[in-house]
Amino acid sequence: MNFRPRAKEEPEINLIPFIDVLLVILIFLMLTTTYSKFTELQLTLPVADAEQQRDHPKEVIVAVAADGRYAVNKAGVEGKSVDAIAQALRGAATAGQGSVVIISADAMAPHQAVVSVMEAARRVGLTQITFATQSSAAGRAPSR
Repeated sequence: MNFRPRAKEEPEINLIPFIDVLLVILIFLMLTTTYSKFTELQLTLPVADAEQQRDHPKEVIVAVAADGRYAVNKAGVEGKSVDAIAQALRGAATAGQGSVVIISADAMAPHQAVVSVMEAARRVGLTQITFATQSSAAGRAPSR
């Protein structure tokens, strides 16, 4: 039996694979930084002030009550037919076809009442329709 300790070989660090990996990373970084300046877009974003942008003569506000009654620009509409609403919209649209119809319907208003306002706006030729809402925090009663 041979109990003499064997001579241990010192571990050798092979740097060639390490250098290969670093070169690949370096080439990748050089290529991506070179092309990044070509993909940038210089943008100057517009600045808007909401109060200055609002054009009140172009707005036609249609209020729909919970029981289905209508008011166009705070003036009540006689009747609940689509023709009566269309006639009121025609008179209130001072900006013509560029007018914006804002439908402010009660949460409990029938769905058909809102659809009738949209149909009346279509008949008059008003294609820009939006809905007025309120934030959920404003609609809640304060809790105690």
